[in-house]
Formats: sequence, structure tokens, C-alpha cells
Amino acid sequence: MKRVVMVCLGNICRSPMAEFVMKDLAKDRDDLVIESRATSSWEHGNPIHRGTQAILNQYHIPYSASKTSQQIKEQDLADYDVIFAMDESNLKDLLALSKGRYDDKIHLFIEGGIPDPWYTGDFEETYRLVKQACESWLKKL
Repeated sequence: MKRVVMVCLGNICRSPMAEFVMKDLAKDRDDLVIESRATSSWEHGNPIHRGTQAILNQYHIPYSASKTSQQIKEQDLADYDVIFAMDESNLKDLLALSKGRYDDKIHLFIEGGIPDPWYTGDFEETYRLVKQACESWLKKL
């Protein structure tokens, strides 16, 4: 069983989108546990952004309406087998939290990163990149 966690800044846009897209793509696999977290506490306890919910609904991807933002902790780095950073800034924050102990588990989700739709407003582009990265990583996991 591989435990995978997707990580972005607030855990309301990109990482929950990646969590539920990957869960949907891997629905026939019972060897993966997939979750998501934030590097910051800014959105702690807040629900998935309505733009992410709209994209997931548009593509008929099931998600948990009760999902709320959670900040990643050092213990998560030990507990998860694979940790995906949505962009270079998240990668830097995760490596700082790791302090060299879990660096081999931490990966940039896709080359160039996933732009944050909180700032770009382009949830469609985020979805396209998230799906591409999920499909690529699922072949490797």
C-alpha cells in the first residue's frame, strides 16, 4: 500500500483537485491511499474552493464535500510514501520541513509546476495539468 499526499499552499484549489482526480483515475486500484495538505495554515478548516468544486463537477469527478484544508506536518512526511508539491515554492517549503530526512519522498508534481488558480482564475488550465500529472505518476506508482 502506497500512501500519497498532494501539497499546495492552501489546500483548497490545486491539491484537493489533484487528490480527487487521482482517486478517480485510480478507482480500480486498492494499493493507493491519496490525500492532500497545505504548506500554510492560511485556509485551515476551509472547504474546497468553489472553482475546484465546479471543475470536479464538470468532469464528473466525485469528491468529498466535507473535505477541509489541513496543513502538512512533519509527521506526515514520515507517514506518506510519496509527497507531491504543486509548484517550486511548495517544494521549497516541503524540503525545509523535511530537513533532509524525507527529501527522497518529495517530488515536483509536474515540470514547471501547477499554476495556482486562486491567482490565475484559470481552473480549466489547472485541471488539464493536474490530470496530465496524475496520469503520468499513476504509471510510476
